[in-house]
Amino acid sequence: MVCEGGERMEELIKPRKLPPAEYKERSKIKRQKMPEQDPAKRRHNFFEVNLGFTAEQAMAEARRCLLCQKVPCASGCPVHVKIPQFIEAVANGDFLGALSIIKEDDALPAVTGRVCPQEVQCEESCTHCKTSGEAVGIGRIERFVADLERASTEKCHVAVASPTGKKIAVIGSGPGGLTVAADCARYGHEVHIFEALHKAGGVLVYGIPEFRLPKDIVDYEIAALKKMGVQIHMNTIVGRTFTVDDLKGAMGFDGVFIGIGAGLPVFMNIPGENLSGVYSANEYLTRSNLMKAYLFPKYDTPIIMGKNVAVVGGGNVAMDSVRTALRLGAENAYLVYRRSSKEMPARTEEIHHAEEEGVNFQLLTNPIEVLDDGKGRARRG
Repeated sequence: MVCEGGERMEELIKPRKLPPAEYKERSKIKRQKMPEQDPAKRRHNFFEVNLGFTAEQAMAEARRCLLCQKVPCASGCPVHVKIPQFIEAVANGDFLGALSIIKEDDALPAVTGRVCPQEVQCEESCTHCKTSGEAVGIGRIERFVADLERASTEKCHVAVASPTGKKIAVIGSGPGGLTVAADCARYGHEVHIFEALHKAGGVLVYGIPEFRLPKDIVDYEIAALKKMGVQIHMNTIVGRTFTVDDLKGAMGFDGVFIGIGAGLPVFMNIPGENLSGVYSANEYLTRSNLMKAYLFPKYDTPIIMGKNVAVVGGGNVAMDSVRTALRLGAENAYLVYRRSSKEMPARTEEIHHAEEEGVNFQLLTNPIEVLDDGKGRARRG
């Protein structure tokens, strides 16, 4: 089965209706546990935590899908992937066919299968949530078929429509920019991505740590876009190298998409924020990820590696930072959050992994000052 490009289904085709006996059988199948690195080992390395399903696990998890006629899962997906159809293909052992269905709507399946917050999107609407309380592992199945293709000689080639003669400029190569670029290329437009940094991927490479999203996976997905004809221009700062008006004028682009993300840090405005040893999460994760401080001494990127590290916040970025601190050698890593655990916006899985790895959660707590050691550095406790 080959991915088709240049056209989209106007509405989601309903999956087949399960006979009562099969529906009952599927309802009883237990959710498959994701294989993981041992917490005691993984807190000291940057290898991926989740190890991925085997084929048997993926097919067993796929057979939990009840093929609901109203397709609530797909309505919870931001890009409206045909979820029951690809899951049914996996249940039948047609892994490449499943990937082709996904790629009709999702250009980055190996990425979204790992870092999309499925529990508040597609999986939140799963019928199983109303019965067993455990949704079908949609993201985990998606990750499986994407990873299988990467390791195989068989590929799902996304076809593109005939050239339209239109040129599209995409500013920023983060997930938003990559998705727009893929969709425009699929319709036959000439697409150019302009990226300010030396590596494409945006937050996928400078923000999300290696243990959650390996860089080679991002590289693979970007290479697939290049095969569709997308051209990527690195070290290009739109606004300085040239302007949006230049793109729309002399450079001849018919459309411009600005996908520069929300990269500026937000500070608490408390005394001591500017002391040495205090990082914004943006700088800390960029030094570790894009500048490869986590590969010291092979890459000698300066980063302060404290024995006692406190990270303020309760979202995914905070969780990434505190778990990175552990892996960079912190003896004690504290997550300081002003609200309760139930109000913590980070993914449930990330919170669970942090707890397993020994992160110390300080809830209902908020710092009011960073103390000076008298030499312009944050005082060590």
